[in-house]
Amino acid sequence: MIAKRTLHEGWKLSGDIEAPVNVGGRTVTGDDDSPVNVEWIPATVPGEVVADLLAADLIDDPYVDDTERELAWIGRTDWTYRTVFEYEPEAWDGIDLAFDGLDTIARISLNGTVLGETANMHRRYRFDAREAIREGANELEVAFTSPYAYAEVQRDRLGDRPNAYPEPGNFIRKAACNFGWDWGPNLAGAGIWRPVRLECWNTARIAEVIPRVDVVDGRGILDLAVRLDKAADTDLELVCMLEGRGHVAAVPAGADSAEIRFEVDDAELWWPRGYGKPRLYPVSVDLVSRPDVLDNWHSRIGFRTVELDTEPDEHGRPYQLKVNGEPIWVKGVNWIPDDVLPSRVDLDRYGRRLSQAAAANINCIRVWGGGIYESDDFYALCDHLGLLVMQDFLFACAAYPEEEPFWSEVEAEARDNLARLAPHPSLVTWTGNNENIWGWHDWDWQGDLGDRTWGAGYYHDLLPKLVAEVDGTRPYWPGSPYSGERELHPNEQAHASVHIWDVWNDEDYTRYRDWKPRFVAEFGYQAPPAWATVRHMVTDEPLEAETPAMLWHQKAQNGQGKLQRGLDAHLPPVRDFDDWLYFTQVNQARAIRLGIEYFRSLQPYCTGAIVWQLNDCWPVTSWAAIDGEERLKPLWYALKDVYADRLVTFQPEGDGLNMVVVNDSADAWAGVIGFWKCNAEGRIIGRALVQMAIDPRDKAVLELEPGSIPKDGEFLLTGREDFPRATWFTKEDKDMDWPTARYTTEVAVFDGGVAVTVTADSVLRDLCLFADRLDPDALVDKALITLVPGETVTFIVRSRAIAASPELQQALVAKPVLRAVND
Repeated sequence: MIAKRTLHEGWKLSGDIEAPVNVGGRTVTGDDDSPVNVEWIPATVPGEVVADLLAADLIDDPYVDDTERELAWIGRTDWTYRTVFEYEPEAWDGIDLAFDGLDTIARISLNGTVLGETANMHRRYRFDAREAIREGANELEVAFTSPYAYAEVQRDRLGDRPNAYPEPGNFIRKAACNFGWDWGPNLAGAGIWRPVRLECWNTARIAEVIPRVDVVDGRGILDLAVRLDKAADTDLELVCMLEGRGHVAAVPAGADSAEIRFEVDDAELWWPRGYGKPRLYPVSVDLVSRPDVLDNWHSRIGFRTVELDTEPDEHGRPYQLKVNGEPIWVKGVNWIPDDVLPSRVDLDRYGRRLSQAAAANINCIRVWGGGIYESDDFYALCDHLGLLVMQDFLFACAAYPEEEPFWSEVEAEARDNLARLAPHPSLVTWTGNNENIWGWHDWDWQGDLGDRTWGAGYYHDLLPKLVAEVDGTRPYWPGSPYSGERELHPNEQAHASVHIWDVWNDEDYTRYRDWKPRFVAEFGYQAPPAWATVRHMVTDEPLEAETPAMLWHQKAQNGQGKLQRGLDAHLPPVRDFDDWLYFTQVNQARAIRLGIEYFRSLQPYCTGAIVWQLNDCWPVTSWAAIDGEERLKPLWYALKDVYADRLVTFQPEGDGLNMVVVNDSADAWAGVIGFWKCNAEGRIIGRALVQMAIDPRDKAVLELEPGSIPKDGEFLLTGREDFPRATWFTKEDKDMDWPTARYTTEVAVFDGGVAVTVTADSVLRDLCLFADRLDPDALVDKALITLVPGETVTFIVRSRAIAASPELQQALVAKPVLRAVND
């Protein structure tokens, strides 16, 4: 028998603070040699110190203005959590305290007896509490050492290593982005960040179940590797169920493990989005000592195969993901932690974010190596939604020491997460690190490192060995980017995966077309968040692009300058903050759309694109499509269009112009595509029809006749058909002789919102409706619409507040809510 009881109640928190610091608007003073004890405050578990200090009104919201600047002391403070729980003695063979996540350097004590210590945020821990527990009240204490204090000691002991940021985060197994990033704040605190339980058991318990799945000739094969902790040398049974199919395996005295195989004829396969249904099978294991069930485990699995084809070809080396033998064109986004404070990210929030990804026609999430291994809820939702997951091991943008204790910690962390995440069919690849091999080659590391370790032993030796040993069903790749051979430059575009950052950092976004990549794992372009988010994150008055708080929420090096470079190249001069906000968001969407359209036009040579990034962890100017308060930026709408199964795009070739038609659906696409040539006024001066027939998962390249190609000041656009409208402009908006926007509007109220119909009397370029300016919770169904005279579009706005207010409805159809580039 097993009894599991969460210990999430009654926690309090205290910190030994090196004075003086500012706490709750007052300065706490004391002798430098004698820390000041902050009074015990209520603590939430699971949770983190920053959230508890905020709940106790001891700090201001770190997400507003430059409050973050005042909170550096949190990461340099030792923190102690305590609670008391009741225990009634019973005859248990095992009494364990199980922690699913401790951040990070902790000493665990029960009734004054030290049970153990931890040094890794990214793994689970279990401590034997039999000798320390007592009848009645029990005091449980978790004492955290400052992450900075620990990391700096390790750095000084082992010698410094290069890091993209001047922080010691590579000397502690803690989320690298906790120490700040070019889109995130430095809030490197501590906490019991995942559940904690008291687990009492008799005879034996299930320590681990690793499901390994394969499909052979249509037959689904599930191998369950079960490992037990046994307190008694006795015969046991494992009763295993796979959706109504049963299997009993004996675990004789003297054994602590077993292998169970299920074979399912004509198994229904798990498929990613756009390729079929993500079929899941429930599976369970009961540990039995007749007649008692001692313990149980349950999950869901999917029958599917996954391959990563990286065999060299005549062009270099592909990076082709295949599921069930089917090549997948990866329509991806990079994922960072959805909040700096992970306790805020619950099942509902994961569901909202991943549903937004699916609604944008995304089929793949890359979990980036500077964050965390996400909760089981995240991967289970990806299983259900058919979202592929490419998972990094947690190393990013730095040289990592391989000496102890780090080698052992990395091994334990990898084993733990390989086993924990093994059930999830959505998880299809493991990658050794983010940009560290690239850093060793290109970022002037080698001279600084000398003969010191930097992580190569993890990426090339330890991690591939563990993936094969523990999992054995998923491909591993040493790094992102990585070209497949140590002798090759890791970001060689003809070989496997690349990151494209010269465009954002140094060049115009049209230079994406200068690349010819096999697979793009990172590329991105910045923009500020939605208006309602901006107004919460900064209180500057008047609000301008470079007011102090706006600049604090721009973490990228010369980020504002790079945004301005993009505006100068493409758009008319900004007149005010409203223009700046709208134009930068439009430019972000255009940049990424151009890149993805071009990469998709290269298929099958290019096999996927993963945009940096889907989400934000706080309100900030960044590369995200969904901002830190969960609002959609125009980029999200662009992704929805450019990742659609059926895509038409105009692509230059020499002095000519091609129409590339991509059919990524399971059905053939036959029909007629019409497009128009227009002058700057939007008058149609030429029409053409293209008859085409394209097989499933294929493309066609059609060279336009010279007479169809627009001349200086003219443009092309396709008709409004069953695919996103394609456009081609011969001049940038700043040089185009656009007429002033003219249009009429009509507002119709329905239950829960309004429908706004816009009829164009002139060209309307990238028309958007920013309803969050009137209601922060408003949702709009579309954006970035280009119309010619006589065309109409209807925006559906979900907002009860706007539906109930004639004044808001009037504001809905005027600037700065309704915008076009030529308004």
